[in-house]
Amino acid sequence: MLSITELKHAGTEVRLVNTSDQLLDLTKEWKNNVCTTTLKNQTDQPVKVKEVVLFKKNFESAPVQMVYGEGYNMLSQYKGDLSSLQPLGKYSDRDHYKIPQKEGFQTVYNLAVLTLKDSSHVLLGFSSCHRFNGEFRMNESSFEIVLDTEELTLEPKQEWELEEFVFATGHDREALFDQLAERIQINHPKLVTAEIPTGWCSWYCYGPNITEQDISDNMDAISQHVPDLHYIQIDDGYQAYMGDWLIPAPNFSSNIQSLCARIKEKGFEPAIWVAPFIAEEKSKLFQEHPDWFVKDETGKPLLSSKVSFGGWRRGPWYMLDGSHPQAQQYLYDVFRTIREEWGCKYFKLDANMWGAMHGGHFYDSNVTRVEAYRRGMKAILDGAGEDSFLLGCNAPMWPSLGTVHGMRVTNDISRKWTTISLLAEQCFFRNWQHNRLWVNDPDCVVLKNSSTKLIEPDGKQRIKNQSNVRNEEFLFHATYIVASGGMVLSGDKVTELSKENNGRLKKCLEQRYMAARFESADFRIGRIETANATLVCLFNWGEEPATYEVDLPGKCKLSNYWTDEDLGIHDTKFLAENIEPHGALLLKVDKMLSC
Repeated sequence: MLSITELKHAGTEVRLVNTSDQLLDLTKEWKNNVCTTTLKNQTDQPVKVKEVVLFKKNFESAPVQMVYGEGYNMLSQYKGDLSSLQPLGKYSDRDHYKIPQKEGFQTVYNLAVLTLKDSSHVLLGFSSCHRFNGEFRMNESSFEIVLDTEELTLEPKQEWELEEFVFATGHDREALFDQLAERIQINHPKLVTAEIPTGWCSWYCYGPNITEQDISDNMDAISQHVPDLHYIQIDDGYQAYMGDWLIPAPNFSSNIQSLCARIKEKGFEPAIWVAPFIAEEKSKLFQEHPDWFVKDETGKPLLSSKVSFGGWRRGPWYMLDGSHPQAQQYLYDVFRTIREEWGCKYFKLDANMWGAMHGGHFYDSNVTRVEAYRRGMKAILDGAGEDSFLLGCNAPMWPSLGTVHGMRVTNDISRKWTTISLLAEQCFFRNWQHNRLWVNDPDCVVLKNSSTKLIEPDGKQRIKNQSNVRNEEFLFHATYIVASGGMVLSGDKVTELSKENNGRLKKCLEQRYMAARFESADFRIGRIETANATLVCLFNWGEEPATYEVDLPGKCKLSNYWTDEDLGIHDTKFLAENIEPHGALLLKVDKMLSC
């Protein structure tokens, strides 16, 4: 379908604002399967550049079986074929976040993987995102690989170094991701973290109505039953207004600094939720410093609802301008205060997408939204300290490379099978990123049914009656958490967990380092290679019992990871029979020393 030779001979185009592209020199240099590009203005006149089409080509034949594409936003991923790419979930970049896209094409961002009918794969990926966001535009007859230069001005004789691009093909999908990850790590080194965090999160059992007593009660239960949950994450609801992160809400009788001190006294570490790039109109931050925010075409602060989704709670929001020096200082001061005075070193950063939103005007007119966001993130990291842990959530994916220690890689969990299965699929498509780009966060593990008051992303508040998840579906969910290899935070009221659930939660905590590598993108069979054994994850996504044949590396002793049940010794094959619908089996495979 597409070879590197064909790609090297594909067309290019520099699309300018109100002029031709003949003034500019676009130079590509290939080294093996990696392409670097520069764009130079050879004239004495400044030129506004709308976008750079690195490659464009018509498909002579396109035997594509499946397409997977990344979203610009964390909540957006896409799967389908060249005629119909559908979001994995409700939140597409075009429809939910209102990001403009070219008519006649389906657009994904920074990474596209085409699976062909012969089961081979074509990986197209940008391995850097310093300034410009990458787009892959496809339809049944053609494609374009584009960098959005956002109508920036290329001055006379000025040269831009554009983002690095990787092209790879082969039958081993995981090996292709290895190649891309290696290049990304060179361009955006992974931030060092001493641990993969564990803990408890208040949101999925209390929502924004969290109180100090709720936190205290759960800490007592964790101390007694699951003491390895290290961090106590105070989520949304502690602050007076969106934007005023140092001012507590009325339902907190004392300041957050005192609460964090009590968390430490109990033997835990405090963690805090902050949405650094947003503020509501009534906030002290916005009232006193409206000039620190992204502007509209008239120079007034831009409401997020004018260009995108306005926000899920207490919106519409205004968006802090990461290119503004005083806004950067504010971010630094907030995070330095929380770190030094409150004692927090773990920060869940939510709504980061609003720091890199399209459609606004920045204080520094020469920056892209990627650059503005990355400048703001640098101020946050500098304030939080080098040994902090920053978790990106609802973030722009590639613009966050090298700016966060961890990244949420799924939508929000809820106690419904449709959500449990959806989040597993979303996470497994991103398993390759774990411990390479950042620590993956598969969202909280939930092990019991409950009714919880939640604020949905559309801003509506609902009582969610979530009492219909079956035991095997909770087991599927717990197995997915293990298969992610990532963070483990409980989202339940630990005060109400049964002995069985506490045992299952402890098992989740035992394996959180290596992500499963799957045999194919149906995510039915995945393997985790540990120092002492192999874990084989078997997922039944269907509505009928399923039987899987598992290949073994010789004669092996097998056991059920969750129950420690001895499944006997097997030689080269194991038949896992009658896995329940919506169920999972997690095998521990020990190779016999005599083999």
